[in-house]
Amino acid sequence: MNFENQGVIKRLADQYGPENLTVVLGNGEANGVEVFAETVTEGDPSYAGPLAGVALKIPVYHVLEEDVISQVPKKLRDEKLQLSLLVIDVEPMHQVLEASRAKL
Repeated sequence: MNFENQGVIKRLADQYGPENLTVVLGNGEANGVEVFAETVTEGDPSYAGPLAGVALKIPVYHVLEEDVISQVPKKLRDEKLQLSLLVIDVEPMHQVLEASRAKL
């Protein structure tokens, strides 16, 4: 997760409180998703970004996880997410993110 995104998440957490936020990721793969989740739950693992040492405990989901995609209107899901559903293996990301959320 780049420093700019970390800064946005930190600003939103300061403004609204981390307990009022959820991060929803788009494309990605399980390894990258794991780093993103760790960054917003436990703090930047590189200890270099705005979230270094900042454990926000924000839950992280992937847009293609059933809990999220079921809330997207069918028309939008068909237009914007259908291709991703065909090419992205969601299960490894779901397992990583579910484990991350379980730690909260």
